[in-house]
Amino acid sequence: VWGTTLLFVDAILIILLYEKLGRYLRKAPFARILISVACVRTFDQAGFFTALHFVAGAPIAVFFGGWFAKMAAAVTFSTMLVAYLKWFEERQVTAPRGLTDIFDTLTYRERYEALVEHVGRDGLTGLLHRGRFDADGEAAVQVSLRTARPLSLLIIDVDHFKSINDRFGHAEGDKVLKAVAALLREVASPEDQVFRIGGEEFAILSSCPHSVARLLGESIRHAIKASAATSRFEFTVSTGVSSVSETTRCLADLFALADQRLYKAKSTGRDRVVGEPGGHEADTAAAWTKSARI
Repeated sequence: VWGTTLLFVDAILIILLYEKLGRYLRKAPFARILISVACVRTFDQAGFFTALHFVAGAPIAVFFGGWFAKMAAAVTFSTMLVAYLKWFEERQVTAPRGLTDIFDTLTYRERYEALVEHVGRDGLTGLLHRGRFDADGEAAVQVSLRTARPLSLLIIDVDHFKSINDRFGHAEGDKVLKAVAALLREVASPEDQVFRIGGEEFAILSSCPHSVARLLGESIRHAIKASAATSRFEFTVSTGVSSVSETTRCLADLFALADQRLYKAKSTGRDRVVGEPGGHEADTAAAWTKSARI
């Protein structure tokens, strides 16, 4: 009974441990399997020896003798499993796959998690798409109202994007969108959500007060301007910023206000960030310049 119980627990542990290690050893399948097997076999040996020790008085040498044998078996069987999955596993598709992809054979959860991660993302830029913006944005606004935590929305639009497509072609326009998306991910904090919500329009939901969100907008504007200066052609962005308040208590209101300020940024010369009227765009830009120098 004890041995059967250990086998049952071993079977569950090895799957859970293998999946957990996927976060850190996704590209090292042999190490991932070996660590999983070695840890589970060590646990198994400890449980097996405990029973032998109390029932038959087995000495500690029995534990280490069995443990060394099981570690040797772990190395051997891990090697055999990697070899089998790489060269002998039958595939239903003819396209070649990497060894790390083949290891999805061992667990369907990773494929499910990868699918969930992929769904809801823009195909060109990899950012979250408009559908996710509508759903996640409304939920974020409600959380902000309930907890009194700040939430700001930045709507970022590439200036004169149509002329870029007309002059250089859609392929170059796509490169611009990818470059902007990459910079948005780089400048935004890990907690911020970055979306592509239209053709050349992006959005960021950030858990920060309005003044900080405007500085984030300035950081994005300067980063994109600096990056574009070294590319084939220059381009800039304009940004409208709004924050959850007594007058913006749903995503639609928050978006409408940010969009209105984006329009103001466009109509007053582009390449600028516009937020609350009392914020003074020039002061925000100066504050960003000062913080960048520090």
